Amino acid sequence: MKKLIVLAVAALGLYSCQQPAKIGFVDNTELVNEYQEKKDLEELMKGKIEKFQKKNDSIGRSFQMEVKDAQIKAAKMSKAKQDALMTQLQQKQGMLQQQYQLEEKAISSESQTLNDSLLSTVKKFVEDYGKKNGYDYILGKNEYVGTVYYGKEENDITKEILELLNKEYAAKKK
Repeated sequence: MKKLIVLAVAALGLYSCQQPAKIGFVDNTELVNEYQEKKDLEELMKGKIEKFQKKNDSIGRSFQMEVKDAQIKAAKMSKAKQDALMTQLQQKQGMLQQQYQLEEKAISSESQTLNDSLLSTVKKFVEDYGKKNGYDYILGKNEYVGTVYYGKEENDITKEILELLNKEYAAKKK
């Protein structure tokens, strides 16, 4: 009886060793660029950038008008008052530039955080997909650099994963 169990375990071990690994690959560029959440985030950030630019253009025009008015007034002032006025304008310009840089940095930081989160979501989804569908490996392919330079079309699971990823995202949006 023991010999039969040992033989069965050995046969099962040999059988499993002979099974080829299930390998698929995804085109990372296509997967991320065609993911609806990425498109939505791009639109969101585009709107924020446009709003930021309009606001700063308006502030810039207002400051230019203030400078022109100051130049007209300065013509009628003493040298000391002109110097004081110019100092005030330079300080205001410095403050406006600093505010611009802080807001620009905040938008850039928000964009980076959202992109990092998006990539993490995609990676986790592909990992879960691989586990649920019995893959031993899912490799990534990029346009110029990647771990897959060639793969049979039937092993490309990009579209399947993209479709499921977009369905999951659409369900979250509702």
